[in-house]
Order: sequence, then structure tokens, then C-alpha cells
Amino acid sequence: MSEQGNRLRAYISGTGSAVPERVLTNSELERIVDTSDEWIMERSGIKTRYIGGSEMATSDLCVKAAARALESARVAPEDVDMLIVGTVTPDQPLPSTGCIIQERMGLKNAFAFDIAAACTAFIYGITIADSFIRTGMCRKILVIGAEMLSRITNWEDRTTCVLFGDGAGAALLEPCEGPRGIVSTFLRSDGSLQDYLYIPAGGSRRPHNAETLRKHMHAIRMSGNSVFKHAVRAMGDAAQRVLDDAGIASSDLDLFIPHQANLRIIKATAARIKVPMDKVYVNLDRYGNTSAASVPIALDEASRTGRLKEGNLVEMVAFGGGFTWGAVLVRW
Repeated sequence: MSEQGNRLRAYISGTGSAVPERVLTNSELERIVDTSDEWIMERSGIKTRYIGGSEMATSDLCVKAAARALESARVAPEDVDMLIVGTVTPDQPLPSTGCIIQERMGLKNAFAFDIAAACTAFIYGITIADSFIRTGMCRKILVIGAEMLSRITNWEDRTTCVLFGDGAGAALLEPCEGPRGIVSTFLRSDGSLQDYLYIPAGGSRRPHNAETLRKHMHAIRMSGNSVFKHAVRAMGDAAQRVLDDAGIASSDLDLFIPHQANLRIIKATAARIKVPMDKVYVNLDRYGNTSAASVPIALDEASRTGRLKEGNLVEMVAFGGGFTWGAVLVRW
């Protein structure tokens, strides 16, 4: 799809983000598992991450991030038509976290639902919102990506517990005509690769019981090398696909926002589509991997710090368990 013409499309009118107060450092992790700051930095590029207390739920972070997005867009809660929440750590199985947030925020005219696409959930949500706005079915859509990954982390597994953090990011989408807005999107998944990144228990096939808890089967399991290989290829291909669809060269990008999973993955993905690192937004060192929240947190930071300016071309890309992956190209 070309970005030429005045066809109705969605644009991001506001962003927001939120993280818990507690910062967990690499030196603190050294006292929990057999690891070191040097080992963590060399393999991931992560220095700190935010961890929520026992009283905190995913919806708590969502409400804060969403309120900031509505404030920046100058949109009242009752004007929101639709709420999409991307998360693999819902407050509870039923109702959806979206419905919980709807009630708490007074989004009385919105319909709400969750999507489970792991780290790609925000990209999925933006794409869904763009489609609803293009058809005229909705005019103001709130998209949130949020996780409390500390709840599904095995703190005895040094290969995974050093990676993850908690957080939420949100964006408000509205219709517009003209050059700004969502230019091109691309989504894919491959369920044949699900065993490389998954949680064995907690669903209908293997409900929680004493054995699953003892074996940490409620926590994330990951084959790091396999995930690395597929993530770089998939994110690179998705990023190139939306550029090609829009007829835009990677050299025309003003900012590239990849999923903040691992610094080596970020660098390899950027190199694959020939984007220099000075155009790549990286906050992984401070937040760790926040899954569905990583891209919207980075987007909000880039917007609020002036890294994104009107007319800029920004591309967001992510990859997550499923496997799922996708990219979105936006004229800011």
C-alpha cells in the first residue's frame, strides 16, 4: 500500500507508558542465581528492569499508561469506542483484562477485549485498530501492550530470569486524511515453532497442580539460540515487507523501534535492513524485555523526549512466542 493520496487511515494521537517503582539490578540478581553483571550485559545488554510488587496487577499498569495516552491525545474516556489489550499476563482468566480496564477508566462507550500474541501483541493491536478506523466502524481506539512477566518467570533459571521486566505502554488511534498515520502493516505467525518459547502449564490441557508448580511449568521456557535465529530473520523480513509495500527505502526512516528483547537481536535486525544504530531506539538496558509493552514504552519515550517529530517516518517491529511477528510503518 502506497502512502500517497488522502485515503482515510489511522494516526497515533497520543501515547503513554507506566512501570513499577522497584528497579531490579544485575547486582541484585547475582544474589539470586548463578550469574554476573558481566554475563548478563554480554548476552543481553540489560542493566536493570522494573518489577511489580505482590499487590500489583497488569491492569494497574495499563490504567496508568492509558490515562497518560488519553491525556496526551486530549480525549475523554467516554469518547473511546474500542479498547484492545495485548498481554499474556492477564489479571485473571475471566473476565478479560480489557473489561477490567474499561470499568476502572470509565470507558463506558467502548467494547473491550484481550489479544494474546506475546511480544507482537501491540503490533497486532495497532493493525486491528487501523482496520476498524479505515472501515469507519470506530473513531477512537485505545491500544495497550502490557505485561507482568515477573509473575511467569522462574527465578531459579538464570537463562530467563535476567531478561524480563514489567511494564505497560498505550497508544490512542484516531482517523485522519492526508500523509500522516499508519502507512503499512504486516503480520505473521508460525505455530509449528511454539516449543521454542512457551509456558507448559496453566491452561485447559495442563491445569496448575502441585506437580506443575514444583516443576516451574507455569513459567516461561525458552530455547535462546533458536529464538535468536528466527527473531532476526522474521523481524528483518517483516520490517522490509512494510517498507516495500509502501515504496519506501530503509534509508528514508527517521526512527526504527524494534522489540526490546536482546541487544544482539536488535543490532542484527537493524543490520539486516541496513538501518544504522543511530536511528534505532534502544531502552532495553533500563527496562529489560517487557514483551507486549516494549514497543509502546519505547514509542512513548521517543515521542515525549522529542526523538519523534511531525512528519517523521517511524517503523515498529516485534517478534514473540507463538511464533508471532509483525511490523508497522507510521508517518508521525
